[in-house]
Amino acid sequence: MMRKSALTFSTLLFAVLLLVSSRAFADTINLSLSNTVLSGVPGSTLSFVATVSAPNTNGAAVFLNSDSFDVDSPLTLDDTPFFSYFPLSLNPGDSTTDVLFTVTIPTDAAITDYSGFFTILGGADDLAQDTLASTTFEVNAVPEPSNVLLVATGLAGLAFMGFSKRLCL
Repeated sequence: MMRKSALTFSTLLFAVLLLVSSRAFADTINLSLSNTVLSGVPGSTLSFVATVSAPNTNGAAVFLNSDSFDVDSPLTLDDTPFFSYFPLSLNPGDSTTDVLFTVTIPTDAAITDYSGFFTILGGADDLAQDTLASTTFEVNAVPEPSNVLLVATGLAGLAFMGFSKRLCL
């Protein structure tokens, strides 16, 4: 009899601890970029706009404490907008849309595609550093339109010279 009540008590204690520990973890957030792919010329800075929301099903506020990010070299990412424009916490049903981060394409960057990721960290309190949401993005470095026009004009001139030489022969 004593053994059975001890087993029941330990099972009950385990169930209570399981419930308490699961409530300590923060509810979720949703993160979506307005555009996951942006294009710009070397020397430009691109702003990635995002919506961060806490579902109505969350049981409590979710704290947005920090971030983590990476972007292909030689691009640089500035996360200042995240700390400036987004709230410290989101209550269930809350949503915010603004610039999340900016990416600068250096003037000497190659004309190619670059990629990166951005992660929001936080949780149930203002010290938590759990991964709440992540997103990937792409930056397309494109030539300046004036350079494309210059190259196209040069190619057209070369083609015309070749065509006019054939006519003279």
